[in-house]
Amino acid sequence: MSLSKEALQLIVDQALVAAGKSLDTSTPTVLVPDSATVVDLERYQAHRNRFRGTYTTHSLADYTAYVVERSAPAARGFIDQDNMSCIVLFNLGTPDQPGHADDRAMLRLKASAAFAAVQAVCGQSLAQKTLSDWIEDWHQHLTATDENGASMSIAKAIAAVRTITVKASSESDHAVSETRASRSTMDQIEASSKETLPAWLDFKVIPFEGLGEQVIRLRVSVITSGSQPVLKLRWIGEEAQREDIAQEFKSVLQDKIGSNAVLSLGGFDPK
Repeated sequence: MSLSKEALQLIVDQALVAAGKSLDTSTPTVLVPDSATVVDLERYQAHRNRFRGTYTTHSLADYTAYVVERSAPAARGFIDQDNMSCIVLFNLGTPDQPGHADDRAMLRLKASAAFAAVQAVCGQSLAQKTLSDWIEDWHQHLTATDENGASMSIAKAIAAVRTITVKASSESDHAVSETRASRSTMDQIEASSKETLPAWLDFKVIPFEGLGEQVIRLRVSVITSGSQPVLKLRWIGEEAQREDIAQEFKSVLQDKIGSNAVLSLGGFDPK
């Protein structure tokens, strides 16, 4: 009795499935036919094979409490200071006994409303009303100082911004000789206010939940190149202050997590 090609292939496949022949490779592999299917029976069990999942939050307090509660041997955390975030892998394992790295906790700090507001306004070209409204909205965070370093009330700072006027004047020089005549004109544009304009605004803010208060100094500038005055706020020492905030983030995390996870600066991709 002769067998068809399909029947012979089925017999070979069944033999391979039964034998499950292992191959001599660095990574464990086994020879199975294309028609074989691996079925994970975990979903049919009363419990999962192991605990795994990802916890995410914006709350530093809740995050550190969770990491301490889920304390595991060889847990590792990686801090991204640029994005003010952290990931802790509870089952990363060791080089000798690597884990699946799928039991993790992720924190991404969310800027407070006040910190988001000051970041949004810095460096922008602002009309008088826009800036005066912004100062009025956030007056509880602000103190104003004039060019001489004297304190001024926020009410006066708002009034000064609202009453800025631009004055333009021209000055001409004429020179005449036997052989030539020359003329030069210089235009002067000056911004002034009925009230003393603030030179600096100090913005007190807690940038992220769980961190300390920061004082952001804003330099007030008036630009008179257009028909209407434009104002800008420049964050003095922005890069250095952002670095200080990031360093504080790492210190607070380390203090609260303690020995429950080893923290490192940088990122990690558990492929």
